[in-house]
Amino acid sequence: MDLQLTIDQDLCVQCSACVEDCPFHILELEDGFPIANPKRVHHCIQCQHCLAVCPTGALSICGIRPEKSLPLPETLPNGHQVEALIRGRRSVRFYKPDSVPAETINEMLSIVANAPTGKNNRGCLFTLVDEKTSMDVLREETMEGLRKVVQEKRLSKELGYYRHMVSAWQQGKDIIFRNAPHLLMVTAPPTIATPEADAIIAMSYFDLLAGAMGIGTLWNGMIPTAFSILQDDVDMYARLGIPEDHVKGYGLLFGYPTVQYHRTVQRDQAQINRVQLA
Repeated sequence: MDLQLTIDQDLCVQCSACVEDCPFHILELEDGFPIANPKRVHHCIQCQHCLAVCPTGALSICGIRPEKSLPLPETLPNGHQVEALIRGRRSVRFYKPDSVPAETINEMLSIVANAPTGKNNRGCLFTLVDEKTSMDVLREETMEGLRKVVQEKRLSKELGYYRHMVSAWQQGKDIIFRNAPHLLMVTAPPTIATPEADAIIAMSYFDLLAGAMGIGTLWNGMIPTAFSILQDDVDMYARLGIPEDHVKGYGLLFGYPTVQYHRTVQRDQAQINRVQLA
């Protein structure tokens, strides 16, 4: 593996922070400057800790230049801002018909690509339905499929409430997709270290980023359940281009909300199991 490790010796202050912070002990010092141990380079997961921890931007790795990174900590939001974002986050069930611009969505996904993954596998697949016509087709096909299942009395007792979804749809109410202009589903292959967690973390990052940008979101478990109901008739995941073996979870609806919230809610009662071991 070629790490493309380069050190600007004029900038390097020989603090050894990169060597000490490397999770897999790939870097070591030679004449005071960091080098890659050739016997350990195959352990590199390209986490870029070494690039991020260098105080002077003297280190480049994997062809990535430090000057293109955001400087920390001055660009971080303060604690009060993050608190407001978390406390103020709402599930949005009413959306404007306007689409979020493609360049905005692309920027959001580029940012969310930095979310942590097990062993830095970065194996998540971001499946995006961003065109109104495609969302309309997805809604129509899903609801027509559910109508057929209900009509043929193939709906299980446990999922009987989907009859109400079909009935509402026939009355012009979209309870499942909420008339949202966009859908995001994050899936991952079962062969990576932590597929379920990776997908949930990525969607959580997208969720909070959306809130900071004035975009509403709704975590939706009805969509994957509807897809499961329809699996004997049509593979909706295949329709979306999601590989059959991928670990699947929630759908995340998003778009510009029609409602504006003016304050946070108050639900600070966390269930805490505080452990003290002798």
